[in-house]
Amino acid sequence: MAIINTRPLTPGQRFHVGNKLDLDSKRPEKRLSKFQKRTGGRNTYGRITSRRRGGGHARLYRKIDFKREKLEIPAKVQALEYDPNRSGNIALLVYADGEKRYILAPNKVKVGDILLSTKTKLVFNPGNNLPLKLIPPATKVHAIEMQPGKGAQIARSAGAAAQLVSIEDNRATLKMPSGEIRMIHSNCNATIGEVGNSDHKIISLGKAGRNRWKGRRPRVRGVAMNPVDHPMGGGEAKTSGGGHPVSPWGQLSKGFPTRHNKVSEKMILIRRTGRKVKR
Repeated sequence: MAIINTRPLTPGQRFHVGNKLDLDSKRPEKRLSKFQKRTGGRNTYGRITSRRRGGGHARLYRKIDFKREKLEIPAKVQALEYDPNRSGNIALLVYADGEKRYILAPNKVKVGDILLSTKTKLVFNPGNNLPLKLIPPATKVHAIEMQPGKGAQIARSAGAAAQLVSIEDNRATLKMPSGEIRMIHSNCNATIGEVGNSDHKIISLGKAGRNRWKGRRPRVRGVAMNPVDHPMGGGEAKTSGGGHPVSPWGQLSKGFPTRHNKVSEKMILIRRTGRKVKR
């Protein structure tokens, strides 16, 4: 993997920074991909609930095996492929019985490697999937379940990994990529190593058009709007201060917690801000 800086022959190339990936250019597996209709940020009633979405290049959704439920069957990495639906790359596994599945491509995993999903064997090579209770402390893991058997939900983006701190009774303590320290049931599965394509964060799109290819529309600042459109709009000149940043509907948009999940909250020991959770 290498960083690419192109010659500034056009304005878009002047600020473009990309990464060269050694990936297979074949079409995605037909049985493991499907067409997914775009929503444009609209819900089932046709109302926009997620703004600034629309357009973009057509793309197929690749079905990723987040559960890794084929146990004790070795699988060979047949190809590393690009996935337009996520920041990390994906790996095509071919199991010994002939079945094919996609997984998130871990770092340092190459074509031809043999991966295993197990609940008994102690194999800690990158890409192997085990319950947290079998993994030694200080190991970096990704694609972590929050509930046993539900499928991976934590540390799935490019370069992401959590560190296993300790295991006590049936609870595993993990340090998240955000710095948050929380507990998870020790029977939850996790994959050894970190997600590949860690240079994704260095990429600079170079021009606004590349964002439009991704289906992301322009964002207008609230202070540039009229008072009828936004609480922060209006005025004959630019205003410095005068209120906290809010959404068009008055919801505080910086630092105001909008997440309320009592089941998940009670498992957090230290928040990503460094504050201990009071019980």
